[in-house]
Amino acid sequence: MLFQKLLVNLIIFQEDVTGPKDKDKEGELDINTTSIIEKLDTWLDSLIKALPNIVIGIAVLIAFVYISRWLGRLVKRMLKDKGRANFGDLLGSFTRYLVMIGGIALALTIMAPNLSPADLIAGMGVSSVAIGFAFQDILQNWLAGILILLRQPFEIGDQIIVNEYEGTVEQIKTRATIIRTYDGQRVVIPNNTVYNTSVVVKTAHEFIRSQYDVGLGYDEDYMKAMKILKKSVENVEGVTPEKPVETLVWDQADSWLTIRVRWWTKSDRANVVQVWSRVLHDTQKAMDEAGIDLPFPTQVEIQNAHDLKEAREDLKEAKEALKNKTGVHKESISKKAQKAEDIDKNKDKAS
Repeated sequence: MLFQKLLVNLIIFQEDVTGPKDKDKEGELDINTTSIIEKLDTWLDSLIKALPNIVIGIAVLIAFVYISRWLGRLVKRMLKDKGRANFGDLLGSFTRYLVMIGGIALALTIMAPNLSPADLIAGMGVSSVAIGFAFQDILQNWLAGILILLRQPFEIGDQIIVNEYEGTVEQIKTRATIIRTYDGQRVVIPNNTVYNTSVVVKTAHEFIRSQYDVGLGYDEDYMKAMKILKKSVENVEGVTPEKPVETLVWDQADSWLTIRVRWWTKSDRANVVQVWSRVLHDTQKAMDEAGIDLPFPTQVEIQNAHDLKEAREDLKEAKEALKNKTGVHKESISKKAQKAEDIDKNKDKAS
């Protein structure tokens, strides 16, 4: 539609300059200066007539610039008062840009009355499709950031795990979520990845449970040991008294009875690590003072296990030779028999 209008205006301009009735003279350069001046005068007249609309359109555009800034700050302030400052930054910027787009469209319709709102909407529709394909990933991350801030699965300051990354949330921007790992590194994760991936929020609740396994020798009084472990953990600084400390018989291993100790602490990483260290130190000290054995894995290694078969064969041959009286000495037979018996005993102990 717009292209057709431009084509018609071009044809009219050409006719005005050359004149529809004038014939081109062969070998001469035909210049109608009068028509050119008249056309320029017509354009100047049109510009003067449109000047009030242009001034009003510019004024409207400037007014919308200030209005959009004011609305953006208003949205930020309202959400900040509600404790949603990060979401306020995002929604305030979106509001400002949305009002600016509306102001530009209104200013264009005032400056060019022939340009209808329908033409603008049609042009914006085609442009939005092209922009959508060109900036697909950016728009996905932007929408995911809005959804994250609306639903608030985690907040600024929370400690989370996303894929293989674990750390403290520093910022939630329009494109990505920024976390700081415990060793001081900054990780920028696209919002689309965060929204479509399972996220572990370590600090979602005030307390978090930790656990540790202790192995007791089977000849130890495990009931006494469990009482000592529980009392030791309860006295550790940082273990909350609001939730009980548990000691549970958990497994019967080859060389020890496994006792699982469970306790609760504040959910932040620094507190969990410090309390973990103190629990291990104090429980080990308490077990040593009580004289309770905490065994370590033991292994029995058998060397030359293949000699059992050979010894039995030698013994069988010696017995047959003795039976046939082929000159085999009885002492050699007894030695081979003893060797076979020793190997059998070692094999039974290992099994």
